[in-house]
Amino acid sequence: MTTPTVTLNDGLVLPQIGLGTYKLTGDDGIASIVGAIHEGYRLIDTATRYNNEGEVGKAIAASGVPREEIIVTTKLRGSAHGFDETMAAFELSRQTLGLDYIDLYLIHWPNPSVNRYLDSWQAMIELKDDGLAKSIGVCNFTEEFLSKIIDATGVVPSVNQIELHPYFPQAQMRAFHAQHGIQTESWSPLGKTEELRNEKVITDLAQARGVTPAQLILRWHTQLGAIPLPKSADRGRQMSNLHSFDFDLSPEELDVISGLERGRLWGGDPNTHEEM
Repeated sequence: MTTPTVTLNDGLVLPQIGLGTYKLTGDDGIASIVGAIHEGYRLIDTATRYNNEGEVGKAIAASGVPREEIIVTTKLRGSAHGFDETMAAFELSRQTLGLDYIDLYLIHWPNPSVNRYLDSWQAMIELKDDGLAKSIGVCNFTEEFLSKIIDATGVVPSVNQIELHPYFPQAQMRAFHAQHGIQTESWSPLGKTEELRNEKVITDLAQARGVTPAQLILRWHTQLGAIPLPKSADRGRQMSNLHSFDFDLSPEELDVISGLERGRLWGGDPNTHEEM
């Protein structure tokens, strides 16, 4: 099976679905990530705060898949904001992953009260210029924060990874991203619990298509142009999620699914929520 791809504003090509690795730790985590790679995942998403960069690196080494075929994403934690701090944190992540370079490096949260995300962005531009990071982007940035770093540096993030699911479709942010050539990535694309997958709208449409509710929701993401990053340790669900491109939803069905909107599930407003 060939996964569709998207090309970022700097030329890096990403599969249109990736594997989230939050809480995939230890030997079981390594085995889950190796299994996902063997199923066909080529975009692996981790973060310093997940405390599993070592496991991700070991899984890539153990997978037998050539390094250059796997896109590795990791993220700068809030406590490392600042130019020099970012350079040091990146090097630590690179060494922990056991990689010569990192494909996609993201600022995890803007943490506006600290107000050093621009310093970090300037460091990341240097890392990209040096070839240590192939592509650089952000997570959880609002239009205001995006505009600030773009206006200050002239460098547009390749990606903004945001909370995105049918309960929180983020139409305004997706439109802003499209206008500026920023790729939307979706964290927690299936929502917080089973609740979203049990919505009647979802189950009825999935049954009519002969697909799972998760597949239906993931197809909603990809047809909106986003890259979902579902996390699963289960080999069967990993494979099922990859097969979410085998059907299409109509524009009317996309709108019906988006009609489930109710807002953020975690209260993670980037203007006030901060993580270190």
